[in-house]
Amino acid sequence: MSTIEHSDELTASEFDRGIAVGKRPDETGVYDGHLDPGWQVGAGINGGLLLAVAGNALSHGFSADGHPDPLSISAYYLSAARSGPAGLRTETVRRGRTMSTGSVSMFQEEEDGRPVERLRALATYGDLDLLPPDVHTTATPPDLPPLEECVGTDLAPDGFKNSAPLLDRFDLRFDPSCVGWAVGEPSGRGLIQGWLRLADGREPDPLMLLFAVDALPPVTFDLGLPGWAPTLELTAHIRCKPAPGWLRVVHSTRNFAGGFLEEDAEVWDSAGRLVAQSRQLARAPRS
Repeated sequence: MSTIEHSDELTASEFDRGIAVGKRPDETGVYDGHLDPGWQVGAGINGGLLLAVAGNALSHGFSADGHPDPLSISAYYLSAARSGPAGLRTETVRRGRTMSTGSVSMFQEEEDGRPVERLRALATYGDLDLLPPDVHTTATPPDLPPLEECVGTDLAPDGFKNSAPLLDRFDLRFDPSCVGWAVGEPSGRGLIQGWLRLADGREPDPLMLLFAVDALPPVTFDLGLPGWAPTLELTAHIRCKPAPGWLRVVHSTRNFAGGFLEEDAEVWDSAGRLVAQSRQLARAPRS
């Protein structure tokens, strides 16, 4: 039996508790976690939170090699994760001088005791503090209204909030131009953006960015397609450690075809840097 590790048992934030893992002493590379129902949206646990849990297990394994930070991680979501215990099995694929690559699989037991795989990911880790400081980019941060002019999730209908306890875990302020879907008037642009931070004030870090790339409602809402869009695959790139403060997050799509769509995310920190990018393939909500 493992002991799930928190950064500090008394002061750990909800997020730290939510992604905490403990190493099984009798099994190499195997960890235990617990998926809290507070991170649930619809019938399952949020995909970004699952990615952060899996990323934390790999971080534990690679920290001893001096490679604590996710640089790139690609995850396939194989079945819907529910609240409760979860096991994570990691494997080192390659250890290098500046980077290491590994895989991680997340399992949960069904009521009959049968293990079911929820997620499988391949990732490369390194040390973000050692990356060169030069930046050459044509990307521009989103032009968001001031926080006080944006729309908070506290204004969401009770029925919507009851189906997504995840919303209480963070403070999300939507760009008013992107919330027409909430009143039955989606723009059709396939764009949702806003300000984001954790509700308890925990500052962002690389593992939190793995959650942030999947924190906003699916862009299908803005296409007039209500309901949750299950993620099939999600690839995230962490570009640098974020500065303290609010994050600006943009989710968008350009192609909806055959019942599937891509959802691209950008995360910008308070210093105006592009700190994370992602692309996922999702299935459109069923009628």
